[in-house]
Amino acid sequence: MNPTPAPPAAGTPQLSLHDGRATITLNRPAHHNRLHVDDLLALQHHIATLQADPGVRLLVLTGSGRSFCSGFHLGDFDRQPDAPGAGPRLFEETVDALEALAVPSICRLNGSVFGGATDLALACDFRVGVAGMQLRMPAARLGLHYYPSGLRRYVSRLGLAAAKRLFLLAEAVDADELHNLGFLDRLVPPAQLDATVQTLADALAAGAPLALRGMKQSLDEIARGEFHLSALREREALCAASADLQEGRAAMAEKRAPRFSGR
Repeated sequence: MNPTPAPPAAGTPQLSLHDGRATITLNRPAHHNRLHVDDLLALQHHIATLQADPGVRLLVLTGSGRSFCSGFHLGDFDRQPDAPGAGPRLFEETVDALEALAVPSICRLNGSVFGGATDLALACDFRVGVAGMQLRMPAARLGLHYYPSGLRRYVSRLGLAAAKRLFLLAEAVDADELHNLGFLDRLVPPAQLDATVQTLADALAAGAPLALRGMKQSLDEIARGEFHLSALREREALCAASADLQEGRAAMAEKRAPRFSGR
């Protein structure tokens, strides 16, 4: 049985759970879903809730309204005295927590994405965007040196040349170019967004949970250059001895869909 999260404050991200699929929806459409300190705290709460729930199979992160997210609210930049750990450091911690979530994640980019929200999207495993959207990372135009884990995510996901282009030139990049750069895994007309996200979600839900979680963690560690072969071998051995592998082999032999238990 899924735990019931505390009701979020008005305007903060909303969490819903249905049949193992979690959806977090950014919820300030009048302000292009900009992220306040309260929103970051709510996101951390939701991520912790999902991390503790063994019934969750995947996460979809999306926004309400016409934009995905306009990034961190600059008015909260100096809220450090009122909320220890707030501001840019809290933003970094929140995005890192999303990347570290055990289950696979899909970013449903319902519109344009700016500033720190670009890193929020990169922290997800897959990104589906819509025609007409744009991305802009204006850190250099604000005099801001971006936080280390965000720079690392850009370079590891997109490559050094693309990261330099997006950070140093601070230019607006359209949807087709985002697809070419590899920021978007899928680019679709708005009318096809939900169907495309559902296709990816169905593919993830069909996988064995132990294998998905283990390989996601291992791949991310390899991308960061932080992996230890012994840890990868332990995950490999865990799956090799699992009931899921036995079920997968039996299902293939019997030409039926597997019924994985996550054990």
